[in-house]
Amino acid sequence: MLSPSFFQKDACELAQALLGKVIFFYNDQHQLWLQAQIIETEAYYLHEKASHASLGYTEKRKALFMPAGTIYMYYARGGDSLNISAEGEGNAVLIKSAFPYPDAEKHAMMITAMQQNNPLNRTVRPIEKLCAGQTLLCKSLGLKVKQWDQQQFSKNRFYLADVNYIPSKIIPTTRLGIPTGRDGHLPYRFVDHDFAKYCTKNPLKKQNIIS
Repeated sequence: MLSPSFFQKDACELAQALLGKVIFFYNDQHQLWLQAQIIETEAYYLHEKASHASLGYTEKRKALFMPAGTIYMYYARGGDSLNISAEGEGNAVLIKSAFPYPDAEKHAMMITAMQQNNPLNRTVRPIEKLCAGQTLLCKSLGLKVKQWDQQQFSKNRFYLADVNYIPSKIIPTTRLGIPTGRDGHLPYRFVDHDFAKYCTKNPLKKQNIIS
């Protein structure tokens, strides 16, 4: 389990450090640990226009102003979205996408549970598409805003862990879905190169890679 001190990092530094870490979430419905390896993140700062915190403190945004490592969840396009506060008030990292952890214990049962949580047009969603987006990730795991917003990680319920995986290369690129005039040009999205084809939008297919 990652310690609270792990999250005491600049948002861009934390966003990169989280790549390869594994989310462990105990799903009560399936009575099973569901696990996903983080492959894509986005950093947000209080001072830049794309961040929720730039709009000011509210009770709903409270987690962004709480100690680093606090869970911040909100609804994005009708689905749940997972973020983690970073060092400095108002700074955070969005967990943009992940991949079902291949070395998980009871892997087959885990995949079945995720597919039941997140079906595709009444059919089975492919493994590589289960967590390929911030709301798909939360739906596959069963993470809900109402249960986890402003909470701390718990070794018995929900935590992130280091599994000794280090990305061979990290791709920095621009964030997704940023409205015009709200700092969409900033290279604050980070993708694990080896999993790029499984993330929300593969940056290797575009010419916006920042070297």
